[in-house]
Amino acid sequence: MNAMTRLLPPNPQTRHYPVIVIGGGQAGLSASWHLKQRGIAHVVFEKQRIAHEWRNHRWDSFCLVTPNWQCTLPGFPYQGSDPYGFMLKDEIVQYIEAFVASFDPPVLEGVAVTRLSRTGSGYQVTTSIGEYTADEVIVASGAYQVPVKPACAERLPPAMLQMHAPAYRNPQALPEGAVLIVGTGQSGCQIAEDLHLAGRKVHLCVGGAPRAPRRYRGKDAVEWLNKMGYYDIGIDEHPNKDRVRSKSNHYLTGRDGGREIDLRKFAAEGMELYGRLDDIRGTTLHLKPDLEKNLDSADTTLESIKDSIDAYIAKTGIEAPTEPRYVPVWKPEAERNELDFVAAGISTVIWCIGYRSDYRWIDVPVFDGRGYPGHDRGITTVPGLYFIGLPWQYTWGSGRFSGVARDAQHIVERIASRLHSNAPRAMAGLNALALGS
Repeated sequence: MNAMTRLLPPNPQTRHYPVIVIGGGQAGLSASWHLKQRGIAHVVFEKQRIAHEWRNHRWDSFCLVTPNWQCTLPGFPYQGSDPYGFMLKDEIVQYIEAFVASFDPPVLEGVAVTRLSRTGSGYQVTTSIGEYTADEVIVASGAYQVPVKPACAERLPPAMLQMHAPAYRNPQALPEGAVLIVGTGQSGCQIAEDLHLAGRKVHLCVGGAPRAPRRYRGKDAVEWLNKMGYYDIGIDEHPNKDRVRSKSNHYLTGRDGGREIDLRKFAAEGMELYGRLDDIRGTTLHLKPDLEKNLDSADTTLESIKDSIDAYIAKTGIEAPTEPRYVPVWKPEAERNELDFVAAGISTVIWCIGYRSDYRWIDVPVFDGRGYPGHDRGITTVPGLYFIGLPWQYTWGSGRFSGVARDAQHIVERIASRLHSNAPRAMAGLNALALGS
């Protein structure tokens, strides 16, 4: 190992690093693991505490929707006793903490990065503990920074409790009364189920998110899709590559051993379903007449996934049990275009309509008109700047426990190549540090 790539311990006096990683979630930690494997000096700035999002922005009954065997952080695959189960929130935190303990990354917790800009051939990183510089920077802050709430939400009365999905904890923490949930991605559907199972009255505005099977023909659908190579498909090979990054995740759950989420079943049991929320005027919620269309679309996706599994089984000659196809247990009698939230006794609204990214702190010209960073597998067009942990950054697993290691390895290989080609400059920087200049 030469002097250029030797690992330097975190030092409060060090203000320059070959690499700075911004964000200490599973993406930033995976990058740190690969950097440390190569002996590349770096530091990880984490605004909160490691695993903060899992600790503080998940409800009490939260669990993974993918099986534990898909948890494959670099050098640290799941080694528990339940590979086909679904880790609960506290178990996820323990998994991340054990990963950190396995390689002792140079993380500085409680350090916020407020600005990233170019400086000469490198970067300046402004933090809550001062200014730093780096030759290379990996942005691992994710793409889900700001939860979305429609403008019409301001018309709800002050007495109405409003919260975003990350603030929800459990049914007992909410005031008495019915609950309105807006949005049916994974969070919206799972929170609706949590409240429904607790006996709370739920009103649910159903969007266009698709749903997926849990088990089919003897295996978890995730296991079938893995065998079919779906999780190895790169974004450049995906048939919907122009749209897949912005699509909602399929909804299902790992709760109680894993199952499908069937909103029609909930409706048959008393949950009230509506189309998308359009506006709020007075005490009336105005709703789009698209409930039946949205339910049918979700079911179509469910069945199309089963079709692809059937085709794979037939093609490979695998022996697998057959199963009857899904039959809807409930259909709306008519579209309801209005709902008086006072008459319905609604006391709480939970917004589950997604997030937007917020990269205003990055003063580097890498973003498109929608604020999305332009990149190829996380490598931007600006030399030395990288992103990791974005949805479908390269594969379905990018940013998840299942695929982030591959993305981290790809980026760190590029960094190692650049540092090697820029060895004289990097050596000069390290010599300056050694001299205390």
